[in-house]
Amino acid sequence: MRAATRRLLADDAELPAFEELQTLTLRLRGHMMLLIPEVEMATGRLPKDDIPRYCALACVGEARMKLNLRAGRGLPAGIAHAKRLSRSLNALCDHYENLAGERT
Repeated sequence: MRAATRRLLADDAELPAFEELQTLTLRLRGHMMLLIPEVEMATGRLPKDDIPRYCALACVGEARMKLNLRAGRGLPAGIAHAKRLSRSLNALCDHYENLAGERT
C-alpha cells in the first residue's frame, strides 16, 4: 500500500501516463476500501473518548468522502485526484499501524 502512494508522493516521483494513472487510481481506491474497515475494527478496542480513536475515525470519514469523489477531466486533474487518494491512504496506513501494531 505504501508503495502505491510513493508512486505519486515521493519527492522524485515521475508523473504517470494517463493509462497508468487509471490503473494506479483503481489500486489506491481498492487499498482504501480494504483498509477502512480494518482501521474501524482497530478503533473498536479503544475507549470511546480515546483521542487516537477519534483521529482514526475522522481519517476514515475523510477517506470515505474521497472515495466518493471523481477526478476531473484531463491528466492534471487525474493526478491531483490520485495524490489526494494517496495522502488519504497514507494516513489510513499510519492509523492502522498505530492502532493494530502491523505494517502495511
